[in-house]
Amino acid sequence: MSEAQPDSSPRGPQLRGALDQIADYRAGRAAGAGAFKLSSNENPFPPLPSVVAAITDAAADVNRYPDFAAGRLVEALAARHGVEPERIALGTGSVAVLGQAINVCSEPGAEVVFAWRSFEAYPIVTRLAGATPVMVPLRADETHDLAAMADAVTDRTAAVLVCTPNNPTGAVVTKSALLRFVEHVPSNVLVVVDEAYVEFVRRGDCPDALTFLADRPNVMVLRTFSKAYGLAGLRVGYAVAHLPVASALRKAAVPFGVTTLAERAALASLDAEPELMRRVQLIVDERVRVGRALREAGVDVQESQGNFLWLRLGAETDSFAADCEAAGVVVRAFAGEGVRITMGEPTANDRFLAVATR
Repeated sequence: MSEAQPDSSPRGPQLRGALDQIADYRAGRAAGAGAFKLSSNENPFPPLPSVVAAITDAAADVNRYPDFAAGRLVEALAARHGVEPERIALGTGSVAVLGQAINVCSEPGAEVVFAWRSFEAYPIVTRLAGATPVMVPLRADETHDLAAMADAVTDRTAAVLVCTPNNPTGAVVTKSALLRFVEHVPSNVLVVVDEAYVEFVRRGDCPDALTFLADRPNVMVLRTFSKAYGLAGLRVGYAVAHLPVASALRKAAVPFGVTTLAERAALASLDAEPELMRRVQLIVDERVRVGRALREAGVDVQESQGNFLWLRLGAETDSFAADCEAAGVVVRAFAGEGVRITMGEPTANDRFLAVATR
């Protein structure tokens, strides 16, 4: 009997089957020459001179590893939010901290509940952690169906994600509704309140979650420097959580993930917060102006509390996005669902309006 011959065909490593169920993350498309990019929820204002100076100074130290704990930034954020420094956990953007959270609370067979449509990274980070996403449809008015989300929680649920304002629809969860929801979620389930756009909220019944959920051990709040603070290119976000959760998040973080440049820029941004919040108000003013112009033209646009607007266009989504691009405006299209438009410079917003009101 002859010996079996080894298989000589080339093979790569065996990858996880879960990857077959994960769609690639689709970043907002870049704009060509002469076009405006309104597809990525970026802040249209350039960095403040004081922030640029801080980044420039920090560049002289890039041959050294950053502070492992980013201690100065942690202390500054703890003071800003009135919590112990141990309750702050940093990461390379709030989406990275979210991934850390799902990883530390998910065992095999776990489920993660969230509204849909919502931030498209949610199903990605869930499946990468080995958990199963449970996607609860939004209500007709684009808001979270919190009752249905509560009903979707089972003994397999590891975490529930609440994005407010919701990306990409801009809808918010009110204080009273969020309180009722948290009370219905079992205390052993992590509730992640994703407030990446909280600085743009102007509804009085939607204060930031840290003002009324700080005493809930199973609640963590996500924040980012990418949007209101204009540091999307430096990738720094954080969570405010209770000690066991915050400690676990730090264990799951990429070592030295928050660079020296990111930490110094974030510190400079906190120092310049009043000036940055004046810029945020200008973006909010544009959101109101563009939304009013759309409604006056008969366009159905929901109220948004983010730095963007949402048009649910269904089958017309791709053709509308193509019309915008032909006019020199790149928007974020979700095929078959709708279009999200980031508020940019007034000139960019006017160009979008010219297409949308035709």
